[in-house]
Amino acid sequence: MNADDEQLLRGRVYGRDHDAPSPGPLPHQTYAALVGGPLDGLLLDITGWRPEEIDDGVALIPELERWLGGRALYDPRPDDPRPSGGLGVVCRFHSGDTP
Repeated sequence: MNADDEQLLRGRVYGRDHDAPSPGPLPHQTYAALVGGPLDGLLLDITGWRPEEIDDGVALIPELERWLGGRALYDPRPDDPRPSGGLGVVCRFHSGDTP
């Protein structure tokens, strides 16, 4: 990933167009920060997720052409705090393997 790609992803919400008027987080939503892997720096909207859904982690489609066709696996680490309500960035999902 080059520096332009990294800058494009930082602070943006996964799935939102980088050209959108507001690609960043919204004040009334809950997010997990994606750490490592091809989606490092993005936020994932987890508003309304149940605790077991958060514990299960996610398999996301990378947004940059370099990783098209694969899935990026992200999970919370066992020792990371879990969200207990609230808004904004409340937890982190760390990258695992990318099959």
